[in-house]
Amino acid sequence: MAPGMAAGQELKLPLYGADAHVGVTSCSGSTCHGAVEPFKGSNVLQNEFVTWQRDDKHSQAYAVLQNSRSQRIARNLGLENAHTAKLCLDCHADNVGSDLRGRQFQLSDGVGCEACHGGARRWLGTHVAGATHDENVKAGLYPTDQAAPRARLCLSCHFGVSSKTKFVTHQIMGAGHPRMPFELDTFTTIQPAHYVVDDDYRKRKASPSGVQVWALGQSMSMQAMLESVLDGDRNRYGVFPELVTFDCHACHHQMSQEIDLRWRARRGVGLPPGTPRFNDANLVMLRVIANRIDPALAGRLSAATVAFHKSVLENFDRYQSRARELQGVVNEMVRKVGGHGFSKDDIQAILTGLVTEGGNGELFDYASAEQATMALGALISTWRQAGGVDAARLEKLNAQLERCYAATADDELYRPADFAAAIGGFRDLIR
Repeated sequence: MAPGMAAGQELKLPLYGADAHVGVTSCSGSTCHGAVEPFKGSNVLQNEFVTWQRDDKHSQAYAVLQNSRSQRIARNLGLENAHTAKLCLDCHADNVGSDLRGRQFQLSDGVGCEACHGGARRWLGTHVAGATHDENVKAGLYPTDQAAPRARLCLSCHFGVSSKTKFVTHQIMGAGHPRMPFELDTFTTIQPAHYVVDDDYRKRKASPSGVQVWALGQSMSMQAMLESVLDGDRNRYGVFPELVTFDCHACHHQMSQEIDLRWRARRGVGLPPGTPRFNDANLVMLRVIANRIDPALAGRLSAATVAFHKSVLENFDRYQSRARELQGVVNEMVRKVGGHGFSKDDIQAILTGLVTEGGNGELFDYASAEQATMALGALISTWRQAGGVDAARLEKLNAQLERCYAATADDELYRPADFAAAIGGFRDLIR
C-alpha cells in the first residue's frame, strides 16, 4: 500500500484517476523543474522538464503517431488516424477525459509528467508549498518510487494491464506495431533519469534494489499476462485465444535456421517440439528466483507451469482452469518477492541459476534469451553495488554481458547457438 493511503483504498493509475491534469507547462517554470542545468545545493535537480523534453522518448510518444509507420498501422486497422484514435492515444499520450484537462493541458505533449505522476490538481499546491512526499501521495501523487506501483504503471502501456483499450493484440502487431518487450529494472535504468537516488532521496522515498525491482517486475509481468488470459474480453479472437501472449518465435522464425536446436523439447514446458506455446520467458525467470528464495514454491510453480503449457493441447476450459491455478502461484510469488531482501549470496545464486538454465536449454527461445540478458544486467549491477564483485571480475562480466546483448540484438537474426555460447561464458565468472 502506498504511503498516505487508507487501508483498502485503491491506488488508481493516473489515466483512470479523478484528478484534473493541469499540463506539463505547470511544471516547466525555470524555478520549478524547467531549469536548463541542475540547481547547486538543491535536494532535487530542478531540470526535470528539460531532461524529459530533450532526452526522454515519452515526450515524443504523441509525435510518433503522425509518422508514416503509424499511419500505415492505422490504415491496416481501419482507423481514420493514429493520432486521434483512443486505441493509440491511451498509451501514446496522457489521454484523460476532456472534463479532466486543465487550461494549459495539451494532448500533443505525449506521455508527460501527469501521465506517470498523476493528475496534479490536488497535489501541485502541496508540492510547491514543500509538503512531504507522503503528503503529496495522499493528495494524489502517484508513488513511482515504489517498485510495485511503478510496475503496474509501466505495464499498463508496455503490456496492457486491466484495459482492453491499452492492450496491444496480435492483430495490432500484425498491422505493423513493433514487439512489446519489457523488463522493469532495465527500462527504469535506460530511461533518462530526472532524479538522483542519494541519501536525501532515501530519507524521503522508497529505493528498492535493482534485483528486487527486477524480480518484482518479472512477477507482475506474469500476473498481467495471466490476467489477460483470464479476461473474456481480451482472450478470444474467434476460435483462437489471444495469440499475443504466445511465444512469437515459436511460429515466426526462419525455417531453415538451426533446426536441431529449435526442434527440441524443453523440460520446463512439457510440450512436443513444433507446438505453439505460451510465452513463458517470465516464468523461467520466476523459477530461478523461487529456487533460491522458496524451493517449495518453486516446485509448485514448475508443476503449475507445465500443466498450463500442456492444457493448450486439451481444450479452452482446461486452458482457463490451469491459468487460474498458475495465477494463484504467481500471486504468491509477487508477495514473496515484495517482502524479500536480496543479499549478495542471493544474487550470486540467481546468477548461477540463470547460467544453469541456459546450459539446460531452457533459454534458447528468443524471448527467454532476451529476458535473461536483461536479468543479467540487473543482477550484475546490483551485485557490484552490494560489494559482491571486484573491478577486475566486473570488467569480465560486463564484456560477457555485451556478448549476450549482441546475440539478442535482432530477433529476426537471432541464433540460439550464439546466445548459448555467450551465457555459457559466465559459468566460471560467477563461481
